[in-house]
Amino acid sequence: MPRERGEKVVATNRRARHEYEIEKTYEAGLVLTGTEVKSLRQGRANISDGYAYIANGEAFLDAVHIPEYSQGHWTNHASKRIRKLLLHKDEIVKLSHAVSAGGYTLVPLKLYFNDGRAKVEIAVAKGKREYEKRQTIREREDKREAERAMRARNRLGD
Repeated sequence: MPRERGEKVVATNRRARHEYEIEKTYEAGLVLTGTEVKSLRQGRANISDGYAYIANGEAFLDAVHIPEYSQGHWTNHASKRIRKLLLHKDEIVKLSHAVSAGGYTLVPLKLYFNDGRAKVEIAVAKGKREYEKRQTIREREDKREAERAMRARNRLGD
């Protein structure tokens, strides 16, 4: 059987881009059990409540919901367990310094398979205030309105 190629997205955290200002992103591997991988391959996961943290020089992902595998039996996994992240030591140190500086948190943005391996994209993020969220929405709507006007003007010109 040929190996998987490319990227297959399992879950995205769209709320994180609204709630946080994304500073920098990192790709990390996940330590998973067999039934977790099978459940992910079915496209079932929820990372909207998840967060990452650094403890004892290791990175962990918490509150990510991977439901139990439907054909699993007594070897099934707990759906909301703490999972270890696989990162290089220098990346863990950078993340640790960013979080300890204050005001920053580690948020999962995307859970996906890259060439058959489960990966998670985590971001160093700073929480937005309510007025910043409104400003982001306003800027996005203004950009859409400008694009609509340009399309309409280009159609009239033809």
